[in-house]
Amino acid sequence: MTETTAYPPNWYPDPWGRHEHRYFDGTTWTDHVASHGRQAVDPPGGDARVPTVNRATEKIQRDVAKAGAQTAGFQGGGSLFTEPVLVVNQKAKLIEINQEFAVYDQAGRQIGAVRQVGQSAAKKVMRFVADVDQFMTHKYQVVDSSGRVVLALTRPRKFMRSRLIVEAGNGQELGQIVQQNVIGKIRFSLEAGGQQVGSLNGENWRAWNFNVQDASGREVARITKTWEGLAKTMFTQADNYVVQIHEPLPQPLHSLVVASALGIDTALKQDQRGLNAGGVFG
Repeated sequence: MTETTAYPPNWYPDPWGRHEHRYFDGTTWTDHVASHGRQAVDPPGGDARVPTVNRATEKIQRDVAKAGAQTAGFQGGGSLFTEPVLVVNQKAKLIEINQEFAVYDQAGRQIGAVRQVGQSAAKKVMRFVADVDQFMTHKYQVVDSSGRVVLALTRPRKFMRSRLIVEAGNGQELGQIVQQNVIGKIRFSLEAGGQQVGSLNGENWRAWNFNVQDASGREVARITKTWEGLAKTMFTQADNYVVQIHEPLPQPLHSLVVASALGIDTALKQDQRGLNAGGVFG
């Protein structure tokens, strides 16, 4: 989790997930931390927080079958960037103040997670008492099973259209996922270095299922929302997605595809706390 011998002194995503950034002095992690531009002091150490979801292996495999995901034409390597099928399960909460997701391979082994970081106590209170999510900036870390940060996602405050900024674990920007429309089937462009390298395309008006295309318009992945049951859908904020990546992809497209799958709920649904859960998006 804390192997950073190749990193120069700088601010990086906090490997313990308690803050947005922590300063690395070139040798060790320091107690200097920052969230949303505000610095504080917090000694490094402790266990990296890796969110988990209490979900049986057979249910994960059932999700894969429901989505019709087929074993891709390449062998999985056991990590977020090498597995052809990812199962994304959101932690069920009656009131969603802090989003958390667990990520499994198709056999039911947890290989990663998504954790929200950098929220102040005041922000959590505001989210509890009012529907103000779209007017706030939200930050997330994607971690592997050991807690090592492999991606950082930022969804800036929005009015109508969402945008996700995707960074590598070392804080270097890889690209952005930019919403293109608010009416009809939702579409996102996957952009890197000022160029469109792919697209995320809703296949129905409720934005439950998406196909992912490369810059040439060829489908390279699919994201399918699975139905969790009426009780859970009505009374919690939990969503589940199955991601099928058809072939090994070049970077940064592969990272943007994984970020799309893990950030889709953040981009589309976060402004619908408790309203038609699993139904109305955008």
